[in-house]
Amino acid sequence: MAGVQQKQKEMLRIVLVGKTGVGKSAKANTILGEKVFESQRSPVSLTKECDKARGELDGREVAIVDTPGLFDTDLSQKETLIKIAKCISFSAPGPHVFLVVIALVRFTKEEKDAVEMIQKFFGEDAARYTIILFTNADQLDEEQTIEDFLRASQDLQHVIAKCSGRYHLFNNKDKKNRSQVTELLEKMNKMVTMNGGSCYTTEMFQMAERAIEEETKMILREKEEEVRIEEEKLKAKYEGEFLKKHQIKSNQIKFYWSHAPNTTGADIAVKCLLTALNQQCIYFKQKKVRIKQQQQKSVEKKRAEVK
Repeated sequence: MAGVQQKQKEMLRIVLVGKTGVGKSAKANTILGEKVFESQRSPVSLTKECDKARGELDGREVAIVDTPGLFDTDLSQKETLIKIAKCISFSAPGPHVFLVVIALVRFTKEEKDAVEMIQKFFGEDAARYTIILFTNADQLDEEQTIEDFLRASQDLQHVIAKCSGRYHLFNNKDKKNRSQVTELLEKMNKMVTMNGGSCYTTEMFQMAERAIEEETKMILREKEEEVRIEEEKLKAKYEGEFLKKHQIKSNQIKFYWSHAPNTTGADIAVKCLLTALNQQCIYFKQKKVRIKQQQQKSVEKKRAEVK
């Protein structure tokens, strides 16, 4: 117990994550009690890279890492992982707390996808260090409680359950009310105690990264199998067309032979046969080229879907 208390005296390292426009920087400023991070309403992320600031909360030193919109759709999986790794390094040896910032409005598919991406990229271990921070608590209806709001969304209930029921509310219109920050600090300290003073480590992130790589490989294998099956279908289709056309030419040759029993007729039939075979060779070569082009496009499309 003494060891945990000693660890609680060390700097509390906090990382704020969430989708662009949710107000991470504003919440970081509210926690610190001063404007340290750039913050204003904008449809694009004002925080382009991870940023860090230090302060003091009720006598305890804290370090807050503000992150850019890590889970924006215009970032590839590789770019996202690089940015996350940088954010983890900013809080070395690792964050004690992940504050997942979610606006207290209708929990849309976009919000849900952002939270799922956070869980995916940080891994299952991150849930032990996570608190959901709801903003815009002032937008609840006068007689509506947070419990009422949560009951209306099973997805949101599932998110909070994964974090062992930990969440906190911030009233955006009451920024000078330090009690909401004090209560958040109490919840963070309680979670740190439950975790034995430990933090989310680089090793945990690397495990999550390896899991993502394995999942990506599996998806690629599945996509490649789909492409192979599609190739077989295309091959069967074009071979069927080839045989059909060849049968038509064969019937034409039989017609020539039946109507040309003399030498002249035989010459005509042979010439017709050679012409037909030549046409079929050209046709089949063109089809092979088209099949390869379609195969290449299919593979490129499947790989793009995975990213």
